[in-house]
Amino acid sequence: MSGTQGSSRSPMGRRTLLRSIAAGGAALAAPSVLTACSTGSGSGGDVSNAGKKSAPWPTYTPTEGPAPDLAPSTAGVQAGYTTYPQKLVTATDGKPGTGKEKIRVLSITYGTPPKPAGSNKYWQAMNDALGVEVEFTVVPDADFRAKMATLMAGDSDDLPDIISIGGGYVLPREAQFVKTRCADLSEHLSGDAVKDYPNLAGIPTYAWEGMGRIGGRVYGVPVERAKVQGAMFINREAFDKAGYRPGMTADAFRAMAKEASGDKKHALGASTVGFYGYHYHAMWHGAPNEWRIKGGRVTPMYGTDEFKAALEFMARLRADGSYNSDATSISQVDLKTQFYNGTVRSMTDGWGAALSNAQGIKDAYTLDVAEPYAVSGATPVYQQNRGCFGYTVIKKASKNRVQLMLRVLDWLASPFGSKEYELMHYGVEGTHFAYDKAGDPIPTERGLVESRTNLPFAYLMDAPQPLYFPGHPDLTKRLHAWEKKVVPLLVPNDRWGLQSATFNRVGASLQQIVEDGVTAVVSGRKSPSSWDGVVKKWRAQGGDKCVEEFEEEYEAAR
Repeated sequence: MSGTQGSSRSPMGRRTLLRSIAAGGAALAAPSVLTACSTGSGSGGDVSNAGKKSAPWPTYTPTEGPAPDLAPSTAGVQAGYTTYPQKLVTATDGKPGTGKEKIRVLSITYGTPPKPAGSNKYWQAMNDALGVEVEFTVVPDADFRAKMATLMAGDSDDLPDIISIGGGYVLPREAQFVKTRCADLSEHLSGDAVKDYPNLAGIPTYAWEGMGRIGGRVYGVPVERAKVQGAMFINREAFDKAGYRPGMTADAFRAMAKEASGDKKHALGASTVGFYGYHYHAMWHGAPNEWRIKGGRVTPMYGTDEFKAALEFMARLRADGSYNSDATSISQVDLKTQFYNGTVRSMTDGWGAALSNAQGIKDAYTLDVAEPYAVSGATPVYQQNRGCFGYTVIKKASKNRVQLMLRVLDWLASPFGSKEYELMHYGVEGTHFAYDKAGDPIPTERGLVESRTNLPFAYLMDAPQPLYFPGHPDLTKRLHAWEKKVVPLLVPNDRWGLQSATFNRVGASLQQIVEDGVTAVVSGRKSPSSWDGVVKKWRAQGGDKCVEEFEEEYEAAR
């Protein structure tokens, strides 16, 4: 990218425009990427990576932008900005299009439908900056699976030019659809070829690896997310008053949680999304991050002694009254309201929800995140994210047409601190945002209506995310310090990059078996000993077959 310095700052911090509370949570759990797709024959043929010569991942070349206040690390600690950059860089060499092209794009959204392009100043500004007329189909989260099923079953001529597959969905025969009807991008992006698109080259390798290949080829571009999957956000004053200390033992944590509960308040908030935060507790007890491969053997987390010990621990927490009593029925959105007003003193949530949570509490207390407690005889680990919210594919087309789409995606991937990033995330200064006294970009009323939440270009492609929270510089410092402690504990889900026909076919039902079982045990409807029956059912209904297929794929790909 160009290192040309701008003469002035531009709009507000990206997350300020994430007004949809749900958006932060969705960014948390995004299992749907190429690695979750099936193998086998049929439309699209064999999509397994086994026995295929893999195209190299794009050569990672960090983009240049304003220096952060808090340094990132190659291990995954994010760059931290306590203030908005005073001078912005230019990240691209001109517009991707000539002004004569029209492209059709499709993305999931968690906001309200956008205003039409004719009356939408943000849309118009983006079209002008890209040099193309963008026809944007925005699909609400609740309708995304059905919309994609229709799209995948329809005529190829009706496909949008660019499709964002995100939001945590595993779509039936997804890999076959991508291989059959989307462009193989390997020749454009693999190895040093990506240098033609310097902002895409700035996407870390872990995001590409999390996306995965199909048949050894690169078919998409990942929408990067931090390596930290999510966090247990806490009311720091309430936790400290009850005796919280970072790195405390599990028994001390339990005593603290009980002390912080009572008088219709609960230390641990849970909803129908997080299922009592079982991933966190399981991994703090030393369980794998869903699937572990060691010595060629695949171990799912659910059948481990560590997972069962975590369930027993959570059941005791629930019996102590530390969880909210409506944990099996309350939505994450309603739980957030309880967290904001102090009814619950913590909740697990997506990492991308940090700013909306800080704004939601309105300085009533200090927002912080919990560190893993210590379990005797166990090595606590932390859940590593796949590294991407989802991925974006391009409809099969001529080489010149595919290159145009890649130039558009490269523009959208412009780094934080660039003029391009500012426009995409904050809009036009004076129309969509204005600077406050601290120099942070703050949205106007029009900015909230026409924001990128409603017209989500950033779900088509985005830059690597920094820690930047307008109006909350201390939050940046706290989370950066927390990442420095937790990132060394991160472990990946070892099945990423592997294919399994069975997992694609029955993965959702297997997950339902787990979540129903967790809910029954922790809520007290069944005893912890019943978990053995849950695991037996999980194995019989496809779990063992998934293990077998992941092992075969792993061995073949070595």
